[in-house]
Parts: sequence; C-alpha cells; structure tokens
Amino acid sequence: MINLKNLTISETHNHLTKGDFSAVELAQAYLSAIKETDGDIKAYLEIFPDVVEQAEEADKKIARKEEGLLTGIPLAIKDNILIKGRKCSAASKMLADYVAPYDSTVAKRLKDAGAVFLGRTNMDEFAMGGSTENSAFGPTRNPSDLSRVPGGSSGGSAAAVASDETLASLGSDTGGSVRQPASFCGVVGLKPSYGSVSRNGLIAMGSSLDQIGPITKTVADAEIIFNAIKGKDPMDGTSVETAGAISANRKNFKIGIPSDLMDTEGIDETALKNFNESAERFKSMGYGVECVNMPNVKYSLAVYYIIMPAEVSSNLARFDGLRYGLHISGKNLAEDYFLTRGGGFGIEARRRIMLGTYVLSSGYYDAYYNKANQVRSLIKNDYDEAFKKVDFVMTPTAPSPAWKIGEKIKNPMEMYLADIFTTPANITGIPAISLPSGFKKDGDKSLPLGIQLMSDHGREDLLFKAGKDFLNE
Repeated sequence: MINLKNLTISETHNHLTKGDFSAVELAQAYLSAIKETDGDIKAYLEIFPDVVEQAEEADKKIARKEEGLLTGIPLAIKDNILIKGRKCSAASKMLADYVAPYDSTVAKRLKDAGAVFLGRTNMDEFAMGGSTENSAFGPTRNPSDLSRVPGGSSGGSAAAVASDETLASLGSDTGGSVRQPASFCGVVGLKPSYGSVSRNGLIAMGSSLDQIGPITKTVADAEIIFNAIKGKDPMDGTSVETAGAISANRKNFKIGIPSDLMDTEGIDETALKNFNESAERFKSMGYGVECVNMPNVKYSLAVYYIIMPAEVSSNLARFDGLRYGLHISGKNLAEDYFLTRGGGFGIEARRRIMLGTYVLSSGYYDAYYNKANQVRSLIKNDYDEAFKKVDFVMTPTAPSPAWKIGEKIKNPMEMYLADIFTTPANITGIPAISLPSGFKKDGDKSLPLGIQLMSDHGREDLLFKAGKDFLNE
C-alpha cells in the first residue's frame, strides 16, 4: 500500500527508480484515492481513460534508465490548459465539448518529461472567480471543510493536491488564482514572473496578466515543476528566457512589509495574527523585517478590475458560435450571437465582458483604461523602489480563510475584495508564492491560512530559498 500523504516528487522519483513501486502502481493508488474521495470534493471534471497506459510508458522509460525527475509523476491539469486530443472546456458551457487540437507548451514539456496526466480539474468559468463556484459544472469543495470553497479560479487543482488526489497540479493565475486556492487549501502555490512560462495553449483571460504555475505540497516540488515548464517559447511572443537559479545562498535577506497595504480594513484577526507570527518566524531565522513605503499599491485592486475585464471582453469576443464551441441558431446572424453568448456564458463571465466593454468604449477609454495603465506604471515603480532596499515583499495571501459555499456568490464586490493582496504581482509581472502558514480554528475544523512572498522579476530562486527556510524543507 503506497502512503500518498507525505510523498514528494523527489521521494517518489527515488522509489520509482529503486523499484519500491512502479509508475502503474502509483497511478492506480491515485485513481483509487480519487474514486474514494472525489465524490465529495469534486476536484476533477474528468479522469483521463488512459492513465494506466501513460504510466506503463513511464515504467518503460525508467527501465531503460531514460527517466527524469518527473517521469511517472501523476499530475492534475486545470481545465483551461490544452492537452491534444482531450476535452478542454474552461468549465464553461461555451466549450463543453471542445477537444484540444494541439498541446499547450507546458503540456508538451511535461509529456516530454514523462509526467502522467490524471485528469482535468474544475475551475471558475474562463478563470473568472475566487471560489470555483462559477463553474458551469458545479462547485468544488474545500478538503478541510466540505461546506467551504477551495478558492479560485484554480480551486480544483488546489483541492486535488490537498486531498491527495494528485501529487501536484497546474493552475493559472491572473489575479491570484493559483495562490489564493493554495492558501485556502493549505498547500504551496507559485505564480511565476510574467513571461517565464509560455501561455501558448492556455485559454486566455487577461493576456497581460495570465501566468501558468504549479500547486504542490512542498516548495521543492514547485521548483521542480517550474524548472520543467519555464523558458522561452517561439509560440508565445511575451515569453522570455529565464536566467535560471542565481545564487540565493547568501545570508542577510530582507523582507519588506507594505504598511500602506496592511492598513486595509477587513483583514481577519486570526489571519493578521498569523501573518505577524510568520514575520517573527522569519526574524528568528535571521531575515531582516522592515516596513516599506509603497503608496500606490493600495490602488492595485481598482487597476486590476479595470484592466482585467477590458482584456476579458477582447479575448472572449472570439466565442461567437461560428467557428468552434457552442452554437445556438436564431433567425439571423445577430440573434445567433445573442443566443449563443447568452446561453454559453455564465453570470460572472457576462458581468466581466460588460464591464470590459464599458471601460473600452468611446468616451470612457481615457477615463478608465488609460488611467488604469498609468497607475499600473506607478505601482510597478513602487515595487522597483522597494526591491532596491529589500529582497521580498510579504503580505497575507488572502485577507481571510475560506468562506462558506454560497456566502459571497451574490455579492461580487465582496468576492473581488478577497484579491487585494494577490493582484499586485499580476499587475507588475513579478513572481509570488503562497506558503501554508497556519490555521484558524472553527469548531472542529482547522481552516488553512497562507502568507505570500513576492520578489523581483525573474527571482523565483529567492522565493524558493525563503519558502524552504520557512517550511523547514
């Protein structure tokens, strides 16, 4: 019997190469775990029918001694990342039966590394939401408390890792969609620097904000997956060659706490106490902790909720019912559009399309969209200045632990405010990691809490170093 609870990628790799168990036996153990628990959690939209065959191929690679660290490692993939020949619906009726005609770059790189894809995970429709309640196929539940959300939009990916239904997973992060569910589910979530991981084959939400990232149990696992999927890609003009790990072994690291952002009202008392305790923990390890002045960062949420819907309205214009995806026939072409888009998009997708169309419309473009981009530059400048003095900027990942299913779905503004700490990293393109940092007791339940570390563009190596220190890896 394979104990899935404490497995890491490196340990699993050692077991596979030593012959303690095979990739097929490991895959079957995860399939059994999914069968046992996913009826309650609903992390997956589909389990792929050829999981065992993929694992058999991995075993052949291992037998030939052609394996790498990820050979035979079971992974779950968010339902907006294309895998050739598989359905990829972005959890929307609009693409319910869409089959990917090609591999996304990340899928291809993971296939080449010998990873085993277990299935596709649930998410908020087109990655719009922070709770995975906006899926056209029903909500995912938090493994720590089935009455609560797992976060979003990569809620299925985070819940699958937290419930041992996969060893690791991929999500996408536009405003916190990897880090916030990682925090709510008590696992590690990395949003890499913008451009470090190709977006080719990711169903677009906000093209200047989107980034694919790993959700794992340990920082070391996040680093392994990041190293496998990063790098320049001719299919993505915004991708860049990463320098790789620069030496992050020096001492005297400094952490900056943005007092302008931490003065925000509405942070849960336990989350704030946990954050302060985490800062003290870093101090005890020899890290310097000081306040940094970042006066414009508090406008990040407002900037994000102008730029993101604008890009959404542009990206989702392609779903017109004519080329692929859902088509509902009307009396004429205009009615085809109305019926298809009205029937295919859920409430949150329609809301963001309308918001985006409004801020891009004649007479409002300068007042909203251009102004937001100007403030975006000021926010980026705040971080540039901060990183001249400190190595990291630290905040809670989210202002609270996971909320109850249904609690905020009818109040979108309250849901949007949960992104207050995560959106700055997407606006500025810097890397950020969420680390499990404690719990809030709620009756007999322990609700996970997380802290977020951000570093300068391309300095994922610093995040991995600090994350391993914090979690004693």
